Amino acid sequence: MKILTINFFGDCNIGIFGKACDKFCLISRTIPERIKEKMEEVLKVKIFGLTAAETELIGLFISLNSNGIIVPKIFNEKEIEVLNKIKEEVGINLGVLKTRHTAIGNLIICNDKGAIISKLLKKDDKKVVEDCLNVGAEYSTIAKLNIVGSCGIANNKGCLLHRDASEEEIKVVEDVLKVEVGIGTVNFGSPFISSGIISNSFGALIGEKTTGAELARIEESLKL
Repeated sequence: MKILTINFFGDCNIGIFGKACDKFCLISRTIPERIKEKMEEVLKVKIFGLTAAETELIGLFISLNSNGIIVPKIFNEKEIEVLNKIKEEVGINLGVLKTRHTAIGNLIICNDKGAIISKLLKKDDKKVVEDCLNVGAEYSTIAKLNIVGSCGIANNKGCLLHRDASEEEIKVVEDVLKVEVGIGTVNFGSPFISSGIISNSFGALIGEKTTGAELARIEESLKL
């Protein structure tokens, strides 16, 4: 099984609760064990439950790839301790951004080949992203928006972007992430792709309001 349509606590915006890469997945600690087992079956990686800035909104506050995890400065000591344990177990980097823009998940779209970052992030932030994720990073907008992380999702095989992404923006993403890019929606018309998908190169969990046509586009774009 490569694709599973699902909701968390009746909410189809599953992407705000977690993020995945080809090495591991981070998810809200409140997600039931039976759902975590399904997630592991689809994504084929270990699932780690945690909190983010004293919330369950892992996907909102965290960006990651198989080389590292990026978090904002508002994480508390206990949360950083949990992340350090994951860091040691999985063998990755941990980076903390000092920016006042704390919804890091909305500001970065990345895979193991590159990262597109919001123009809201400064040059010092860009360096942290590059060092932690071990990739080159470039500034861009998606659909003329600075919240690039909310406007797309990528794995190491493909990428799906906001339906209004321009040809120029698509070209930048393809060049940096080194994958083909498609455009589309999720959850019956939402252009904010990452809100409804948790994906890696092996599979995807997708919000259950997503239509058949949307599912086909997601599957095609992420090469699942």
